[in-house]
Amino acid sequence: MNYQSIGSGGGVKQIIAKTVDFGATDDPMPGEDLDKNGLMQFPAVIGGTVAVVNLAGVAPGQLKLTGDLLANIYLGKIKKWNDPALVAANPDVKLPDADIVVVHRSDGSGTTFGWTNYLSKVSADWKSTVGEGKAVKWPVGQGGKGNEGVANYVKQLANSIGYVEYAYAKQNGLAHTALQNAAGQFVQPEYESFAAAAAGADWKSAPGMGVVLTNQPGAQSWPVTSATFILVHKTADNPAKTKEVFDFFNWAFAKGTDSARALDYVALPAEVTQAIAAQWKTDVKSADGKAVWQQ
Repeated sequence: MNYQSIGSGGGVKQIIAKTVDFGATDDPMPGEDLDKNGLMQFPAVIGGTVAVVNLAGVAPGQLKLTGDLLANIYLGKIKKWNDPALVAANPDVKLPDADIVVVHRSDGSGTTFGWTNYLSKVSADWKSTVGEGKAVKWPVGQGGKGNEGVANYVKQLANSIGYVEYAYAKQNGLAHTALQNAAGQFVQPEYESFAAAAAGADWKSAPGMGVVLTNQPGAQSWPVTSATFILVHKTADNPAKTKEVFDFFNWAFAKGTDSARALDYVALPAEVTQAIAAQWKTDVKSADGKAVWQQ
C-alpha cells in the first residue's frame, strides 16, 4: 500500500478522478455529491484536532482556551498573548508580552473543515465572517502544508499557535492546550475525551454515515473530534483491487483497535463496522453487477 497524506481536498479529487483506489477525508461528503460522483463513503477511525502552542515555560495542557478565545485569536482580534481575556482565563500561567503568531493549513484539509466547523458553532462572528470548509479565507496568519507543515511551523516559531491532529502534536513534542467543551468543562485531548464525543453518534442519520462530531454534549467530550471517512467508487473498474481495499479495512476493523489506541485514535464500535461491511456487499459492484465484497 502507498498512502500519501496530501490533505482531504486532494484525496477527494483523486478518488473522483479514479487515480487512486480509495480516498480519505475528514470532511464527510454530502449525499448529493456522493450520488453525483458514484461514490460510497464510510467512517474508518475517530480522532481529535488540538490547538498547539510554542510558549516558553508553558507545558502541554497547561493553557486553557475557550471557543470564543480561539475564534478571536484566529480572527485577529486577540493579537497578544498577554491580552486581558487570555490572562483572565489563565491566572496561573505566565503569558508573554508578545504578538501571537497564527498558523493554519495552506492546503484543502478535512482538519481545517473540523476546525472551522467548530469555530462556526462557538462564535457567531466567525460563522458570519469566515465560515467553514476545507479551505477558507483566513483573516490572519501563515499557512503550512499538511499537519506536518503546521506542526513544523509551530515547533520553529516562538509564540505561535496552530491546529493539528493530536497524534502530530505528540509526535512532534508540541504543547497542546485544554479546551472548554459544550458542557462548560475544560478537557484535555486523550482517548477518553475523543471516545466520549463519539459515544452518542447516530451514524445512520447522515448519508455515507457522514456524522460531524464537533462540539458534542457531555462533560468529558473533546470539542474538536472527527471521524476520517473513506471513499470508493460504487462501480469497481478493478474489482480485485477494490476487494483488496475492503480486505485491508476489514482487517483494520478486526485487528487494529490496539494500534489505533496506541496512535491516539479511537476505533469504531463493532456494530458500526458490521454495518459498514454490509454496505460494502450491497453498494459496491463490478461492471457486471456482482458484489465485490463476498464475505
